[in-house]
Amino acid sequence: QLNMAKKKEPFLKEFKEGPLQFKPTYKFDLYSEVYDTSEKKRKPAWTDRILWKVKNLSEVASKEGEFPEEENPISVTLNSYASHMGYGISDHKPVTGTFKLEMKPLVSDPLVVLNPEGEWSAEHDVVIRYSTVPEFPSSAWDWIGLFQVTFRHVKDYVTYAWVEDDEISSNRNSKQVYMSASEIPKTRGEFLLCYYSNNLQSVVGISEPFQV
Repeated sequence: QLNMAKKKEPFLKEFKEGPLQFKPTYKFDLYSEVYDTSEKKRKPAWTDRILWKVKNLSEVASKEGEFPEEENPISVTLNSYASHMGYGISDHKPVTGTFKLEMKPLVSDPLVVLNPEGEWSAEHDVVIRYSTVPEFPSSAWDWIGLFQVTFRHVKDYVTYAWVEDDEISSNRNSKQVYMSASEIPKTRGEFLLCYYSNNLQSVVGISEPFQV
């Protein structure tokens, strides 16, 4: 029934499914692996399915003039697709799928290059030098965060500096901002700097790790 619908419905045609290499998942007697023994004796069927679709982001973006049309920057690979016969509280058997998601970078070079200057410690204010590509859409709401190298989310910063409010120098090639000594961690460790772009809503530059 699903395969017939996929041939007729344009919306369903774009969805993919892995091979059905497991037994039909419906209808079972409860707490058993025996198909329906009631008076209805319903035929076994693959009613529990996992379909997926990857939106063609590159095609959409190229129409809007954001970047040239290329292969889709997101790819999905099905690693496993299976039913689990050990569950018996329903007349269905649950189905799971595991996927590998690969997100390819839209740019090959960083939009912002960051460098911590001098020795970093909590004994004095510290300085960050950074430079951007010419076409970078900077914003007064951009900020540079200090992160431990093991950070997992953009909100995991130790402290941060606004690129405009905390700027101390600027020239054609680079700019400098400072971080207050009172906000630098007193414990030793390995850190890095990340530049967060408000316009792009993402990190667009990461420094090499350094010691504090």
